[in-house]
Amino acid sequence: MKKNLILFFTIVFLSLAIGCTDNDDAGSDMGRLSVHLTDAPFPHHLVAEANVTVFKIDARNKSKDGETSEENDGSPFVVLMEKEVPVNLLELTNGVTETLVDLEVPVGQYDLVRVYVKGVNVVLTDGTTYDLKVPSGEQTGIKVFIKPGLTVKGGLSSDLLLDFDVSRSFVAKGSANKVDGITGFNFKPVIKASNLSTAGTLTGKVNTIKDDNEVALAGAQISVFAADTLNTTGFSDVDGNYTIMGLDAGDYKIVTELDGYIPSDVLEAEITAANKTILDFTLEPESTQDGN
Repeated sequence: MKKNLILFFTIVFLSLAIGCTDNDDAGSDMGRLSVHLTDAPFPHHLVAEANVTVFKIDARNKSKDGETSEENDGSPFVVLMEKEVPVNLLELTNGVTETLVDLEVPVGQYDLVRVYVKGVNVVLTDGTTYDLKVPSGEQTGIKVFIKPGLTVKGGLSSDLLLDFDVSRSFVAKGSANKVDGITGFNFKPVIKASNLSTAGTLTGKVNTIKDDNEVALAGAQISVFAADTLNTTGFSDVDGNYTIMGLDAGDYKIVTELDGYIPSDVLEAEITAANKTILDFTLEPESTQDGN
């Protein structure tokens, strides 16, 4: 396990699933929208729960000429859900999702999503709970721009992934090396939108070799770089498995690290739209390098 508290996970898998059963639906001015919630692997040796209550989601619909459409009483925003859904984000890992929305929405181009949250708190493994203030998400929503905009067409499907970067959004106070060193958290939500029609998934396993047998490693950090810039991060679970969703199609460099082990070599991986790329890692204990 890593000694430092590194908070990262992916939340809110927003699936704009506009389905059809016959060709006539292609000319429809409505489509079906499903919203799911997911989380990426997370090292919870210090944190037992990361709770968020999502109580509203809406999206801005733009017309074809770039002007905002006026769908609801002159507003360009379409309300996707308006009910309280409390979620422990740590229960949604490695591609597991929770459906938040399933409704028809007008066709058009959506360039902005607003996520309204409240009841944000962190529970440490010793039971200590920290209630966090939401800067603006409860009143105006957390604004997430979609670039390029996501086009929803009648009878077709579009998918959007909202990547909630907790490493930047949940900032620990005090010393994060151990549970009793943490004195609280600041909540500064940072969310990235990825179009799943042009994005793929990186998945695999992290292990080590002990007595000629593979042993799964939990809590290993998988860092994904695009053009030498950190794009996102994931963690292996208790079985050594990891899954990182919402990576735009293209070439990436990936490295894996875990305290007590030699960091992996930097490996290259090609992410293909709407597909999974499998990449496994085998780490050596640091003692092996020292010859002890």
